[in-house]
Amino acid sequence: MKNKLPFSYVEISKKNLVHNIKSFRGLVKKGVKISAVIKGNAYGHGQNEVAKVLEPYVDYFQINSVEELELLRKVSKKKVLLLGYVQKVDLSRALKLGCIMTVFSIQELEKINKITRKLKIKQEVHMPIDAHLGREGFLEKDWSEVFKELQKYKNVKLGGLYAHFANIEDTKDFSHAQKQIDTYKRAVVLAESFNFKNLDTHISATSGILIYDKNFGLHSIVRLGIGLYGMWPAEHIQKIYKEKINLKPVLTWKTKVAQVKNLPKGASIGYGLTYITPKEMKVAVIPQGYADGLDRRMSSNGEVLIKGKRCKILGRMMMNMFVVDVNHIKNIKEGEEVVILGRQGKEDIRAEEIAENIGTINYEITTHINSLLPKIIV
Repeated sequence: MKNKLPFSYVEISKKNLVHNIKSFRGLVKKGVKISAVIKGNAYGHGQNEVAKVLEPYVDYFQINSVEELELLRKVSKKKVLLLGYVQKVDLSRALKLGCIMTVFSIQELEKINKITRKLKIKQEVHMPIDAHLGREGFLEKDWSEVFKELQKYKNVKLGGLYAHFANIEDTKDFSHAQKQIDTYKRAVVLAESFNFKNLDTHISATSGILIYDKNFGLHSIVRLGIGLYGMWPAEHIQKIYKEKINLKPVLTWKTKVAQVKNLPKGASIGYGLTYITPKEMKVAVIPQGYADGLDRRMSSNGEVLIKGKRCKILGRMMMNMFVVDVNHIKNIKEGEEVVILGRQGKEDIRAEEIAENIGTINYEITTHINSLLPKIIV
């Protein structure tokens, strides 16, 4: 097996993925269903690879597009929440593949109803509530109109109402989150007045599970995303909850040293001549770059692991290559394992570290990993 490995690939730890889902299962109240969020290629971890591991442990998969649904149906018949926008020409395709759909407009509802009549099927939809997020969903002034419209349809069933938290991570000021909760609850009460009862309700992603649903939520579904993959939604949340739940990173990004050489003092490295060697230096060329998912802001700003030691990135991050300082590593040669993200020996480079260095969030780091990189379950 070892000789057949590609030179660059992503390892997915089945053990850690299962550990994380079981940890959250132990947190939520009994009877609450978990929807595993695998959109965006499972945050860069490999959609179907992750789905196959999680299949026995979750109640739903959540995706964003009909293309993701089509791919998922190759490995799973699990219930799916398709919460992204589907254009009208793709609605029939999505309904035939089988999913619970969100709706963005009354016009879209009408179209779904026409297709379901033709296909002679009953379609479940979940209605998004814009509870002060300002993203997708129906505003309070439109709820009654939508409920009246849904009452007309025999082939479309309203199965749930959902919303998204905007800043539930702000544990010092819960006022906006409470405003969202209150608005969302009004939508549920109004739906019941239109005789839509026993609806599935969901508002919490990973942060919401830890801060709201774990203790106070009365909702039937939670949408578990970033926590599945062993990443925390915010550093202060990690500090608060790490004693209650131990999340384990799932992904390790590996490649190999392509070349080792000694550069003289005063040599330039990479485009733009942004790094000039201050002395004679031993460097290694690493065959990954921004086409593979590394951020250009990592230019001279970040490290990788070789032989269990940190090696600084020198000069510009290029499309498929970058250069690192290996002056401090003895007997390094071509083909040596390089860890871009993950653990090697006693050292560990996490998505949070890279994100902090370049001013972004941890799951942008993993989501940007090129989907063409092979994913290997270990």
